[in-house]
Amino acid sequence: MSAVQPALTSMTAAPLVPAAAAHSLPHVTIRGLSKRFGQAVIYDKFDLDIPRGKLVSVFGPNGCGKSTLINMIAGLIAVDAGEILFDGKTLSEIKFGYVFQNYREALFPWLRAIDNIEYPLKLMQLPKAERRARTEKLVASFGVKLDLNRYPYEMSGGQQQLVSIMRALVVEPEILFLDEPFSALDYEMTLFMREQLQRIFLETGTTTVLVSHDLEEAVYLADRILLLSRHPARIADFAAYDSPRPRSAANLSDAEFVRVKAHCLDIFQREVRRQ
Repeated sequence: MSAVQPALTSMTAAPLVPAAAAHSLPHVTIRGLSKRFGQAVIYDKFDLDIPRGKLVSVFGPNGCGKSTLINMIAGLIAVDAGEILFDGKTLSEIKFGYVFQNYREALFPWLRAIDNIEYPLKLMQLPKAERRARTEKLVASFGVKLDLNRYPYEMSGGQQQLVSIMRALVVEPEILFLDEPFSALDYEMTLFMREQLQRIFLETGTTTVLVSHDLEEAVYLADRILLLSRHPARIADFAAYDSPRPRSAANLSDAEFVRVKAHCLDIFQREVRRQ
């Protein structure tokens, strides 16, 4: 998306960052972020570094600004003050994907599933044949039978959300945002979609930010759990869960999972009680 950098031709050029050091740099850097709605101050000079290639869950009390945070990072809500950079670039210079909680409103009802998925590629002005090839390859990678010629209203909720996720992934995003993507699904489909998300993350290593209202889900899926306070939001903790992937139901009774979940619950309850 960004211009090709010119070759280094001068001894005064900045030194290259070693590969290991570059990999350790944060993917998203947030500094001085401020946002208010009316008299309510949601964020006030908020700082955060989102690590590269990690799945970060965002969890906290109701109304603390979880969705507002990712919406500001993704440019869906204007910030009042502050700076958000992606490897030093602005949002307009990168490719990102966003999966909304309300999949029924997120999909275009007048477009077939395949056209919904292809829509971002159409905006990128890719040839039709390339759009179709990339879409069919992505759908095949999910290993599910899905009639892409159906319209959203002809599909189940889980199928619609699957189409939404595919639409976010088809651009091969550098960062993926998910705003409570499974909250409207039944339990069987939720489990299926969690495993699909895990598989996608393992295969692509895409930096992913997931807002969740389910603590078990937030810990199970994440490498890091960002625990927010009541607003004005601050970082109550940024807990790590380093269990190897792929994870399974056995992780839910694993000692480290139980420990991290209990720790996050303690932090959450403390912040809920805080006035």
